[in-house]
Amino acid sequence: MFRRAEPVGYEEFVASRYREIVRFGALLAGDGRLGEDLAQEGLIAAYRSWHRLSGPDGRPEAYVRRVMVRTAMRARRRRWRDEVPTGELPEASPRGFADQSDLSVQVLAGLRRLPVDQRAVLVLRFWADASETEVAQTLGVAVGTVKSRTSRALAALRASGLLVESSKETS
Repeated sequence: MFRRAEPVGYEEFVASRYREIVRFGALLAGDGRLGEDLAQEGLIAAYRSWHRLSGPDGRPEAYVRRVMVRTAMRARRRRWRDEVPTGELPEASPRGFADQSDLSVQVLAGLRRLPVDQRAVLVLRFWADASETEVAQTLGVAVGTVKSRTSRALAALRASGLLVESSKETS
């Protein structure tokens, strides 16, 4: 019957930020396809709230990232992940963005081994370049929790050989 008008500016936002949002999701989930699912969840939530986000005080990308982080953390807590064992393996998928270099493959593999809360902190801090305070607000935790999760995650990556200590850290 009646159709609502498309939110002004939403399509432009998605067109300009989609690739970065999906990459954020892939790093957060440790998988490109799951990252796309997270991005879709975040963008759907943004669409529904666009009347609040499109104003001068709105921060749509921060909102999308917050939804993505919370969705990833909720999904991690669930036991069932819609996996169904099959007798035959599906054909190999085409290479994703993470397969473009050996280093990106190693980083993504290292991130996959981390618990989702530590992975979220690292992705927000070092890929999204958010401050400790911003990460704490996004995750709804204390700044001290962000610091401890960052420390534990970096220690785990160092122990796996992915990171090496810098001369600043050893002196």
